[in-house]
Amino acid sequence: MPAMSSASKKPIVEETFYSAGNYQTEQSVGYLIRRVMTTLSQEIDRQLADSDLTNAQWLPLLKLHIQKTSTVAELARECNLDAGAMTRLLDRMEAKGLCRRTRSEADRRVVNIELTESGTETAKGIPAILCQIQNAHLAGFSREEFELLKGFLLRILANAQLTAEIPANDK
Repeated sequence: MPAMSSASKKPIVEETFYSAGNYQTEQSVGYLIRRVMTTLSQEIDRQLADSDLTNAQWLPLLKLHIQKTSTVAELARECNLDAGAMTRLLDRMEAKGLCRRTRSEADRRVVNIELTESGTETAKGIPAILCQIQNAHLAGFSREEFELLKGFLLRILANAQLTAEIPANDK
């Protein structure tokens, strides 16, 4: 967890790593993280091509499979999508026969989602594909380096979440 100032919830900046005068996009952590995510996404798309599943569809399918969510609203939150984007994504998944939506009998405003048999079978194969792709991206790392990398990424994420909580005029 990042160090915090006692007077506020602002992270204490102990060292600056970038300056506007010599900023190089290709050397920034954000750019490198984005490039890694892009290569992961492209490989996931390539690996899932035979299943007619896109990179955008595997996460909601997997979350439904592990029963982390059961409503459209929950799934949208879990996947960091707005309701409109989630509806369009579910339209495509439903057209492929992977899931079905039903109105809650207890509350007609709530739309439940469940996987079809085909969706369940497709979802079962996703973890193996993700493991294979991520392990390939981590080739040459020792266990210690892997754990350090995860720790560093979790620290960056914690800093980002703290920064997001600070009103824009206080940053």
